[in-house]
Amino acid sequence: MSTLISYSGGKDSTLALWRAQRLAAAGELPTVTALLTALEETGQRARSHGVSRALLAEQARCLGLAHHSISATWADYEAQFVARLQALAAQGITDVVFGDIDLQPHRDWEEKVCARAALRAHLPLWGQGRRALVDEFLAAGFKARVVCVDGRFLDEGFVGCEFDSHFLARLPATVDACGENGEFHTFVYDGPNFQRPVPWISRGRQSTVSPPEYGRQTYHFDLLDCA
Repeated sequence: MSTLISYSGGKDSTLALWRAQRLAAAGELPTVTALLTALEETGQRARSHGVSRALLAEQARCLGLAHHSISATWADYEAQFVARLQALAAQGITDVVFGDIDLQPHRDWEEKVCARAALRAHLPLWGQGRRALVDEFLAAGFKARVVCVDGRFLDEGFVGCEFDSHFLARLPATVDACGENGEFHTFVYDGPNFQRPVPWISRGRQSTVSPPEYGRQTYHFDLLDCA
């Protein structure tokens, strides 16, 4: 029996991982052994964050955990996710942890896909104050970089910043401190559950526009890779 973390590499899933590890130490969850990350269809970068597959694998090594991934389009994302959960369940995974905070459709989906793989879903951040979670993350000593912003909410000047009190102070009043509505995404490179900091470099910035079916939204990425 062991626990899997649905893991983007960002702050919320990292805080959920940290909490899950403490629950496991207290005997309230099976031992956390692995991470599962969704990559875009080429399999080279994280679907929502743009971080390279190689860097995500290095992040997992720094955390001392196995790393699994799927490569999927948005259209076949659910089928790919369920298939991987079913395969991991056959290898001894019994519980899956997610980092969502309060978006009910996300929780409904996570519980649905876990049920299809006969796994238990856990959301250790659920229902807690967004700013309180950010403050906990920073107070614990986690270090993160802002690697993606949604152009509807933030301009590209926010990409590549350290996720810290200065970044939070610059956010417009309409942008959530957790970015829970997709305003921005982060990559965590150090913290209390890391065996060592993740060595990373930036390969530059890139702006992309989503397909018409997803609203032609502009996203700005800081393309991180292994140092």
